[in-house]
Amino acid sequence: MNTTSLSATVRYRTQDGVAVILLHNPPVNALGHSLRQGISAALDRAAEDTGVRSVVLAGSGRGFCGGADVRQFNTPAATADPMLREVIAKIEASAKPVVAALHGVALGGGLELALGCHHRIATADARLGLTEVTLGLVPGAGGTQRLPRLIGVAKALELVQHGRQLTGAEAVDLGLVDALFEGDPMTAGIAYAAVAEAVPPPGARAVEATGVDFAARRAAIRAKAPNALAQRAAIDCVEAATRLPLEEGLDHERSRFDELVTGTASKALRHIFFAERQAAKITDLPSDTAVQEVTAAAVIGAGTMGGGIAMAFADAGVPVVLFEREQEALDRGLARLRHNYEVTAAKGKLTTSQLEERMGRIRPTLVLGDIAGADLVIEAVFENMDVKKDVFRRLDAVCKPGAILASNTSRLSIDEIAAVTSRPQDVIGLHFFSPANVMRLLEVVRGDATSPTTLASCAKAAQRIGKVPVVVKVGEGFVGNRMLTPYWREANFLLEEGASPQQVDRALTRFGMAMGPHNVADLAGLDINWATRKRLAPTRPGHLRYCTIPDRICEQGRFGQKTGAGYYRYETGSRTPHPDPVVGEIITRCAREAGITRRVLADDEIVERCVLALVNEGARILEDRIAQRASDIDVVYVSGYGFPAWRGGPMHYAETLGLDLTLHKIRALYEVHGEHWTPAPLLERLVARGATRFDAP
Repeated sequence: MNTTSLSATVRYRTQDGVAVILLHNPPVNALGHSLRQGISAALDRAAEDTGVRSVVLAGSGRGFCGGADVRQFNTPAATADPMLREVIAKIEASAKPVVAALHGVALGGGLELALGCHHRIATADARLGLTEVTLGLVPGAGGTQRLPRLIGVAKALELVQHGRQLTGAEAVDLGLVDALFEGDPMTAGIAYAAVAEAVPPPGARAVEATGVDFAARRAAIRAKAPNALAQRAAIDCVEAATRLPLEEGLDHERSRFDELVTGTASKALRHIFFAERQAAKITDLPSDTAVQEVTAAAVIGAGTMGGGIAMAFADAGVPVVLFEREQEALDRGLARLRHNYEVTAAKGKLTTSQLEERMGRIRPTLVLGDIAGADLVIEAVFENMDVKKDVFRRLDAVCKPGAILASNTSRLSIDEIAAVTSRPQDVIGLHFFSPANVMRLLEVVRGDATSPTTLASCAKAAQRIGKVPVVVKVGEGFVGNRMLTPYWREANFLLEEGASPQQVDRALTRFGMAMGPHNVADLAGLDINWATRKRLAPTRPGHLRYCTIPDRICEQGRFGQKTGAGYYRYETGSRTPHPDPVVGEIITRCAREAGITRRVLADDEIVERCVLALVNEGARILEDRIAQRASDIDVVYVSGYGFPAWRGGPMHYAETLGLDLTLHKIRALYEVHGEHWTPAPLLERLVARGATRFDAP
């Protein structure tokens, strides 16, 4: 038995009349050009070998195939011969049965490759799926045409439209996989192929009749879904499978893929896909940095944020001690936790036993000493420096040596907090976003004294609990809230100049933001930012324009939803915002006092000023080295602040617009509105040298 390399990424060998084609392109056997070439050559060799009765396709390493090499999209390599469609056609035309032995993952193009085979076997825990919609695409090599022919239109549409992944065991029940196996894929594949019959591949089968209402499925797509375009295209392609012959259906599918892959939405979603993976990489962290496993956690404060953080750890299987000073506050926090879990269980996403198991991982206490054994302690108390310093002095006294002490502060200095302890190297910021058990973003705030082990350990712990960690440095508001300041500044200036809260919010949600700025402020609580403005007032240059509208609203005790009134009015027990004439009067009065003549504003101006304020501040953050890279800023804003993923984040949006045009617009705003719009020096330098990306070398 000899093994031959037919390309840099494909191995070929024969055994007992079975040809084995082994995909060898670590880490996920992505279907780049070399892999496609090698498979095609291996199929030719198997066809010519009279001693070969059947063929096995298997993957080396951790999985069968993770799909196309996404980095090759929009490059010549993506369309170089042979295309995946041609490789699959060659498999289908094979007179010798071809068996795909699936383990680990068979996703996207990897599953399409398997769908071209005559038989599929899989491990019970293998993950299978056509996940292209998550990147704003549809399958481009026959997935939408062959899957309905194999498992029926309704089941196929559910998988394709939502990019849902199945286990191997689930795939057997659906008829997607013929049998399960254990152990080595090649060994199992050879055994199965030795007795495999020459059955028609899925592409040669008739489409099962369907009762699917395709129009209703299109109408049900959420307008704000980041992949709405791709979902509609996926529905169109599956519908095409019910009315077109295979080859015409493949042509239709490919035309939709080509349309989407060159569009801005898919490019933005792919940008975020890679940006999230890049964010976890800490540029100056040595590869051999020791990492401390977090096997036990503790949270200080059982409020909304503290409770959510405790849930995040409990959901990931990490036991957590939840400390509160008073029994009433602890009971209230535990009741909120149980209610949250009960809501999840009522939706069918959690069983009763799972609910109790997770609650059982959360140990409530009024005794601070009970946290002494925790590997990671997260403070989630009121956002006040004196309060936080007092907490950290106490933590320093009771926590074991080497325990990581983290603050959930959203904008205060980690360096100042760390200075009150005897172990500043163990102190770090972990800024969770509310609700902490749901929101994926975690700003990991690195202090001047934070050790590499503390940093690496927290990044790993973040991933364990399902968060996307973005490492940032100390600075007022870090990344997210620092950028929010000019965003809200413009939103309120626009009120003075003639807009209403509802117009500003409507314009930005139409742009794609999850919520408008005034809706967000009411939800978060206006008193929080009011306290920040008062704290920072001594540092605010007196000559710069300042909007008093939010202060006047707060002075009337209107702090948002929790008081029934903020920028909007709320009925008792309701979160539905209603325009309030009182706010209109405050706006008019503040504009008059500031000497501003109000005018009619276009939605485009509202969007431009708010979004470009984010971009300009983001460029300053890069220059200050608060963020490691521009894509990290995009991850922060997409994952934590509701910026539309299909626009890729504020920095990617500016790159799509063009850095030169972005600067031109900011300069124009400077001419009209003055110093607040001074262009970021980094942006000016990049444009001067013709750069098109913020991270240009």
